[in-house]
Order: sequence, then C-alpha cells, then structure tokens
Amino acid sequence: MARFTRWTALAAAALLMAGCSGSSGSGEDENKDDGKPPAAAPSGLPASLTSQKLDWGRCKATATGPAPGDDWRCATLKVPLDWAKPTGETIGLALIRSESSGSSDERIGSLLFNFGGPGGSGIDYLPPYGPTFAELHERYDLVSWDPRGVAASEGVRCRGDKEIQTAESVDTTPDTSTEETTFLKDAADFGKGCGESAGKLMGHVSTTDTARDMNLMRHVLGDDKLHYFGISYGTELGGVYAHLFPKNVGRLVLDAVVDPTAGTVGHAKNQTRGFQRALDNYLKSTGQDPEEGSQRIVDLLERIDADPLPTSSGRELTQQLALTGIVYPLYDEQTWPALTSALDAAEDGDGTELLAQADGYNDRDASGRYGTTTHSQRVISCLDDKERPTPEEAKKLLPEFRKISPVFGDSMGWDTAGWCHDWPVAGQYETPEVSAPGAEPVLVVGTTGDPATPYEGARKMADELGKGVGVHLTWKGDGHGAYGKGSDCIDSTVNDYLLDGTVPKDGKVCAS
Repeated sequence: MARFTRWTALAAAALLMAGCSGSSGSGEDENKDDGKPPAAAPSGLPASLTSQKLDWGRCKATATGPAPGDDWRCATLKVPLDWAKPTGETIGLALIRSESSGSSDERIGSLLFNFGGPGGSGIDYLPPYGPTFAELHERYDLVSWDPRGVAASEGVRCRGDKEIQTAESVDTTPDTSTEETTFLKDAADFGKGCGESAGKLMGHVSTTDTARDMNLMRHVLGDDKLHYFGISYGTELGGVYAHLFPKNVGRLVLDAVVDPTAGTVGHAKNQTRGFQRALDNYLKSTGQDPEEGSQRIVDLLERIDADPLPTSSGRELTQQLALTGIVYPLYDEQTWPALTSALDAAEDGDGTELLAQADGYNDRDASGRYGTTTHSQRVISCLDDKERPTPEEAKKLLPEFRKISPVFGDSMGWDTAGWCHDWPVAGQYETPEVSAPGAEPVLVVGTTGDPATPYEGARKMADELGKGVGVHLTWKGDGHGAYGKGSDCIDSTVNDYLLDGTVPKDGKVCAS
C-alpha cells in the first residue's frame, strides 16, 4: 500500500540504487592493525561476537542494482537476535565500507551512516553518496549497513508485487463504511504478512535493538568512539544510541531531525504540517497563492477519488497514488518543476506523470517489482510505537488534521489508525528516550522548509539530548536534509565538526 505518512526517510529519495550484499569470502582487507589498543568491548557478550573479524570482500549485486566499484568492500557482522539473550541465536548484518582515501596517520576512524526510513538500505545508498562525502572520506572510512529486518540483513517482505499493486486501489481516506472496512482489512492483512515473513525476528527489529547493534559494530570496526551521520529516521537512531551509550559518543551529526517528543499522533501532525508548509513554498515559487493553489489540488484529488485517471501504462492513478505523486517531488526543491508538469497533465486528464512520481516514491521499477523499504519501515516503526489510535479515535482527529492541511490532512489522520492496525506485536514506547548526559556535543541540523521532518524537531532534539550535548544548526532552505544541498555554510560547519572537532555555537543559522 502506498504510504508517505511514516516515510521520514531518505534525504535523497531519488538516489540511483547500487550496492552489494554480504561478503565474498575472499578475506581481503581485514580489520587494520594500526597500533592502537583494541576498542572497549560491549559488556555481557561472548568472545565469539566481540572478537569476530570482518571478512571484507568484493560486494555483490543486489535486487535493486549492480555491485559498486572496487573501492567498496562488504562483510557480515554477527549480532544477537535477542539482545536480552546475548549468548543465544545470532543473525547477520550486511556491511559496506570504503577505506579512507588520505594518509593513515590522518585517519580518524570509521564514519557510520544511516540514511533513514526506517528501512533504508545503507548497502544501496552509501556508494552513490560517495562523491558528496569526498572531503570526509579523506580521513574516515565510510561505513554503512542494512539494519536488522532490512534488505540484505534478514529483510522482511510482507506481500508480493501483485498484492501490492492490487492494494493501490484501496481508498486510504475512506468515505463510506464499506471503504473503511476494506481499508482496515488491508492494513491487518499487511501486518499478518509481515509476521509470516519475519517470524521470530518480528519482535527484535526495534530502534533500540539497532542502536545496540551499532555499539557492537563500533567495537568490531576498532573504534573507541562512534562517529556517525544520521539522516531523517537516522537522527532518531542516533539519539537513542547517545542515550544508551553516552560515553561512547564521538562526533555525531543528525540531519533532517525527527522530533523525539512526538508519539504516533504528534508525529503525524508534524508531517502534515511539514508537507503543507513545503507545498505552500512550492506554490509561492510558481507565483500561486498557497490557499488557492491548495484548494485546486484538493479539487483535483476529489475528482480523482471519484474517477481515477488513465495513464500510458494502462494502470489507473488513484487518489492515494496521486497524493503520493505530489509528496515525492516536495522532498527536493530541484524536483519542483516535475511536480508542476505532473499536476498540469493531471488537470488535463492524464495521470501518467503523477503515477511515475508515486512509483518512484514506492520503489516500483519498470517491470512492476516493488522494493521492500516500506515493509521494513512498517515492521520497525510498529515495534517502536506504543501509541495506536483506534479507527474511532482517528475519525475524531480528522477535523484537526484537515485544519492543518486541506491537502494531506485526511490521509495523515486516517493513517494514525491504519498503519499498525491489528499488528502482531505490541509497541515498545510512546516516544524514544534520547537524553544523553555526559556525551560529547552532538550536531543537530534542521532545515526550515523540510517537508518530512519539520524544522521544529531539530530544536526539540537538541534540547532533549541535554544542555551542552545538543548543538542546534539551522539552514534556511527547502527540502529534506541540509548537508550536500548547496549550502557552503552548512557543509563547512559539518565538515569542521567531523574533521576537526570544531563545535559551532548553539543556534547558528546558515542562510545560504
């Protein structure tokens, strides 16, 4: 089912997909012996985990793309399936690394990346990002991974491609009791499929589980401190890590920040506000009045709801697909012209361009195969989220959501009930705990026009991390994420922090 309401995901959603999976077993490039004492081992783990050596070998192609270039190597890290039973069953996590390009005496260590979701594949996303991080690469090994339940790391697939396409016809803003029943049944069926796919992993893919995986990863990679770049959901993961392991925090950058004080409903309201704000900015950029432009889009969506648009592929553009097709270009200001073209075509009765945008968001390729990012995303977030509104509670929230956004409010409001409806496992917490007293300063970057993780979340994350820990940096710009988006001020501030440990003044603002 097409969803955008929990997709706090990928800072460059249109990245070309390339990557690898697992280790080739060649034994190349094992952990380097740089003369440093071994990193402090996480307590309570058997030597089979803390003393494991990563067997870095050539990366393999994945279902989403070819293998990356020779600068990248892949390996598998063993971690406990259940962190409450650290000596029990293990699972494998797929890692990817490119060693630092500079001299060994200037090397700082590993820099781990999480690109968001939850459910984004670091194996796929990091290599295309390589040029963006070229300056950091001179002194860091660039490292990412597929978190548990994602892609090459015991990835979850909740339903097949034909089932996904069929579910595109489900009305996610039901207007009748029949549509509501269909909507909730589809949601429950999705959860059932996730449970059947994940099995016993279903209860062990939380953000807390992944943060503990990161601490073992840090140790096995040979680093005393964790140096980390988290984007979107990756900021929540970084905050949870800082809370659990404050003494192991090195240089952490959190960009496109999830509000750690928001639960299920609060998060949905935040995103509703963020997407409407981004839409308003887009409409202003085209010379339109935001209120009038939003109403035209509402009218268009209502017409599509009553009569889906034809497309060149023979598939129909439903209301939900149209809404997803509008959301996708809002993630990056450079794709706003594509939104203009797609909306103009839809007004003329052709849904082809909006459908292409929706397919990009939903990770559907030309052959009709869908990626599993949204599957993993749902499995992880529903294990995290304890707050689960009922359909009746969601209906009562709809007027408030509509007031926040006439375009996105209905879908966001209904999703609070549908996302984890009749889910096979209980959620773990109302909101994540990110307080990290005693940790080194953490750089928290917010973008004023961010659609998916609204700007206000960055200040809240900085405050929750604690005084002297959270350092707030603002970019006055548009799009999801700030680093690498054309602001010399942002890029140089982040680079100075990561490379030299230079901490900017809390509250610094970059206007360009």
